[in-house]
Amino acid sequence: MSLDQRPTPPPPPPPSEPPAPPAKRHRAGARTPNPLLAPLRQTGQLFALAVAVGRAVFRRPFQFREFVEQFWFIASVTILPAALVSIPFGAVIALQVGSLTQQLGAQSFTGGASVLAVIQQASPLIVALLIAGAGGSAICADLGSRKIREELDAMTVMGVSPVQRLVVPRVLATMFVALLLNGMVSVVGTLGGYFFNVILQHGTPGAYLQSFSALAQLPDLYISELKALIFGFIAGIVAAYRGLNPRGGPKGVGDAVNQSVVITFILLFFVNMVMTGIYLQIVPPKGG
Repeated sequence: MSLDQRPTPPPPPPPSEPPAPPAKRHRAGARTPNPLLAPLRQTGQLFALAVAVGRAVFRRPFQFREFVEQFWFIASVTILPAALVSIPFGAVIALQVGSLTQQLGAQSFTGGASVLAVIQQASPLIVALLIAGAGGSAICADLGSRKIREELDAMTVMGVSPVQRLVVPRVLATMFVALLLNGMVSVVGTLGGYFFNVILQHGTPGAYLQSFSALAQLPDLYISELKALIFGFIAGIVAAYRGLNPRGGPKGVGDAVNQSVVITFILLFFVNMVMTGIYLQIVPPKGG
């Protein structure tokens, strides 16, 4: 057989594709997270952070210096705005209640109704909203900037708990500032309501004070202070949670600050409604 008549060898088989790595096969078969469950997941993480903070409060060492610094900072940025806001707030409540009682022929109860509205409702909400807007936004921005600079990860690697070192002092500071500011706002708001009711609506000082002593009772002050304490805790926890979980670098920190303020406002009004309903069911009115 000549060289030209030899059979040509079959072409080599095409190279088979290498198998996909296990990670890619796993990702391809994994389920995409349901976007409807994201709010529930974040709510659970928020409650988990609250529980972790409650446990870390009793651990040692307690960061007393950090607590004092945060307490002074939050108090310094909220004292003056709280005093300035409480005056017109008390005035609006006194004028509205006074106008309503005049129409009903019960002007002698203006003082008690307006003061109770200021102490039970207005004062804790004013303090909590100012703490969330001024102190909470600063806390969220500080923790968020530390997170994107990977300072919190470095602390975790070194065995230092960011919750115990940074979050606990800030949350306790917001709680104690809210507790103390609530008393100041109650006094200033009551004085503002007294001035506007007596001067502008020509009420009598004796009837104003007598109606307050006839309607008010000591549990009204207790529920006000309890509201302020819980509202301060909510403001600190939400600010810390959003600061610990920013998204997208520096822009994500700014978005987290805005989200923390909005979420805090929503939670404050909801919790206030629940606590007010429970209080009115448990504590009977004076003389009832």
